[in-house]
Amino acid sequence: MAKFRIFTCVSIILLFLSCQKNEDRDIDFYYWKSNVSFNDLEKEYFSQLQAKKLYIRLFDVDKSGGMLPEPIGMINQFNGNDLEAEYIPTVFITNRTFENLPAEHIKLLAGNVYRQIEQIMNSCNVENFNEIQIDCDWTNGTRSNFFHFLEELKRISNKKISCTLRLHQIKFRQKTGIPPVEKGYLMCYATSSPKENDGKNSILDIELLKNYLSDVETYPLDFDIALPLYSWAVVRNHLGNIKLINGVTAEELQNDKRFEKITDMRFKILEDIFFGGMYLNEGCIINIENITPDLLNMAKNHIGKKLKNKNYGIVYFHLDSKFIKRFTIKELQ
Repeated sequence: MAKFRIFTCVSIILLFLSCQKNEDRDIDFYYWKSNVSFNDLEKEYFSQLQAKKLYIRLFDVDKSGGMLPEPIGMINQFNGNDLEAEYIPTVFITNRTFENLPAEHIKLLAGNVYRQIEQIMNSCNVENFNEIQIDCDWTNGTRSNFFHFLEELKRISNKKISCTLRLHQIKFRQKTGIPPVEKGYLMCYATSSPKENDGKNSILDIELLKNYLSDVETYPLDFDIALPLYSWAVVRNHLGNIKLINGVTAEELQNDKRFEKITDMRFKILEDIFFGGMYLNEGCIINIENITPDLLNMAKNHIGKKLKNKNYGIVYFHLDSKFIKRFTIKELQ
């Protein structure tokens, strides 16, 4: 009987420690807007979730008409004191940037990227940063050049270098390789293409997520989990052609007389309009895809079971009041 009581007590303690570890998981955010402004709700969520880091996209890099890739979509100047956070500069680089890129250009690109990061961070009152994150959907054909770039960026900056990990880069790691970084950030979203028109939520489909993460626990690199909070609009015309507009919510369309509500998440365009930076024709159908608290919870539960022996944090994409207001603080913990 004494042994049974001891076993029961140990089990309860272990269960308590397990729950405590889950509750204490680090929560941070991405920020992916060029015009930086934090409203009261965004500040409140950041503070109440005890977030410490903001992974802020500074600019993109893509090939242009010239020989060398160049920065585009530069962030506007902001005041780093507006939010009590450790700002992690993040740069998105297109996969085609690394296609057929000569070795001497890779070194030059790494230097140019770091100088641009330093210039922006210094101008925004963020003089000290310890990490640089690179977001790139590299493939088997570009991995050699991309990995070389990461090594050069590490050498030039003398900073901690991290990068995002797409789901296919986890599942097919033998082809895409393991990046030479100190940490990865696994993007558990964009599970399929919205062009497939298969009825699935292309932002996050749990069954597809499970398939991609079938052996995620064996991935030989420390990583945090990036989870989505955003929504987008999938626009189809009568020919089946598709346009994707980021950041659109169903609430925006429900009270707009230019749209006819078909279902809660499906709308018809009633006139030719300019919307979301795009020209859209009358008769086009808009489907809104988003993340609900239940869907987010299912993803977190599955990831928690797969990575029960791993210590990982969560980074939400992204800190925007139009998305985070759909969730309570408890639902994001």
